[in-house]
Amino acid sequence: MAKYNVDAIDQKILMHLIENARMPFLEIARECGISGAAIHQRVKKLEDAGIITGSRLEIDPKALGNDVHAFVGIQISQTNIYKDVINSLKNIPEIVECHFITGKYSLFIKLYCRDNQHLMHVIINLIQKIPGITQTETFLSLEEVFERQVNVLVDKETK
Repeated sequence: MAKYNVDAIDQKILMHLIENARMPFLEIARECGISGAAIHQRVKKLEDAGIITGSRLEIDPKALGNDVHAFVGIQISQTNIYKDVINSLKNIPEIVECHFITGKYSLFIKLYCRDNQHLMHVIINLIQKIPGITQTETFLSLEEVFERQVNVLVDKETK
């Protein structure tokens, strides 16, 4: 895929959409000083280039009663079975992210649970029972300090 050159207007569009994916294109157009049709065309080009891969609604896990936010490092017996392990992990709804990584662990997951008892159940009765998982190490998040999308500014001085 050819590399798409993101210019200053594309950067402004992306920053607005990251801030609020539901922001009307006409409002973005006013903020960027171009027509609504131009915003539609640019967003379509950004989608076609694979830069914009979708939009989503964000839900606060704590508002749903998920007070425990944890990360788990997972060691697997053989790297050639990681796809099978990942497919099993996909069936555990508490897991919201899974990364195949380098280092001590093969996989690193992020999950949300109601409380410590729920977390213990997920780790012992669901994750550790998956064939090929040999060890886990759990890290509790005390507070999510910040979360953000990738920086869209190509030239830092255009901010």
